[in-house]
Amino acid sequence: MSKLSIKAYVEALGQEARAASRHVARASTAAKNQALLLAAAALRRDQAELVAVNQSDLAKARAAGQDAAFLDRLTLSPASIASMATGLEQIASLQDPVGEVTGLVRRPSGIEVGRMRVPLGVIAIIYEARPNVTADAAGLCLKSGNACILRGGSEALGSNQVIARAMHEGLRGAGLPESVIQVLDTADRAAVGELITLKGLVDVIVPRGGKSLIERISNDARIPVIKHLDGVCHTYIDASADVAMAVRVADNAKTQRYGTCNTMETLLVHEAIAPAVLPLLCALYREKGVELRGDAAVQRLIGGIQPATEADWYAEYLAPILAIRVVPSLDAALDHIAHYGSQHTDAIITNDWNHANRFLREVDSSSVMVNTSTRFADGFEYGLGAEIGISTDKLHARGPVGLEGLTNQKFVVLGNGQIRGG
Repeated sequence: MSKLSIKAYVEALGQEARAASRHVARASTAAKNQALLLAAAALRRDQAELVAVNQSDLAKARAAGQDAAFLDRLTLSPASIASMATGLEQIASLQDPVGEVTGLVRRPSGIEVGRMRVPLGVIAIIYEARPNVTADAAGLCLKSGNACILRGGSEALGSNQVIARAMHEGLRGAGLPESVIQVLDTADRAAVGELITLKGLVDVIVPRGGKSLIERISNDARIPVIKHLDGVCHTYIDASADVAMAVRVADNAKTQRYGTCNTMETLLVHEAIAPAVLPLLCALYREKGVELRGDAAVQRLIGGIQPATEADWYAEYLAPILAIRVVPSLDAALDHIAHYGSQHTDAIITNDWNHANRFLREVDSSSVMVNTSTRFADGFEYGLGAEIGISTDKLHARGPVGLEGLTNQKFVVLGNGQIRGG
């Protein structure tokens, strides 16, 4: 496909999505839920075909030299397909945010002023290997009354087309246009460049994937982007922390899963509690194969610790590697997080409520936690259902982005013939 034809193709998708967005914005909750449930049933019915197509995608990815982690993200199994279908059913069970009016207040003039929750319009989601994102993103956009254009990784093209077919079957069955959910059927990277500059047809871009993808989208897009670049998440163990709790939580924050954006990458420990907590924690980490990198104080307390470099404090490892620093005070911990953090998720372990409150107020991250694991920074765990991503931006949506994050509010004014006087 030539560059000119790719431009025309993407623009045509945008125009279809814009027209469809008006249909889905006014669709009833019952129709949207019916589409989701029918799509879930279609995924379950076509499970064997989807596994076979996915195996073909995997074979091509192996031939292209993709590594084991990439292949793991690309793989669909009967269990993961069932999970996709369950996810759509869970989205159907969530409260529909569209049309909700809040804060209605009668003004002295007699008018009533409130806010109505409305869809964003057309959302483009650009992501990498994970074909399950196709179902999750499509389902969330549909339930929140948005049309979507999905551009998955080229390696998952076959799998994504089968999933899209199931979503379209659900839309047809519910009397909604298939163009509410569109999946690009080209692997050409030029299509991404066209999509992220489709101003006037696409309202929001959501990139999901590695840092290089998100940086490219953020730099080149001419449309607002909901994104986060890094997940440099911290846990700070305060002087007053319960040692057993601190060990349990800090262990989970690092080792429950290594490759997620809400995994702890830097551990900060107050110098007063470090001699009690670090030997226990470091022994646990070493048992689990975690490579430890520490500052001079950590190295004095624990033998065989690799020295941490300045780059380690900025690192999102997404691997069994942990940077550890001993700090003299809460203020020092706050300063470290402000300087090196990525505004994603940070936690304090403490029995001092004044310190906890300061941490909550002063740490400028999208999720700030007290006495619990950073791994909870997740749409499902927050009760949002599935999430389309996590935003570290400060405008519109922040933190896990679920149904409400895919809507906005507009003012609505109700009157009974009032006119404004001089």
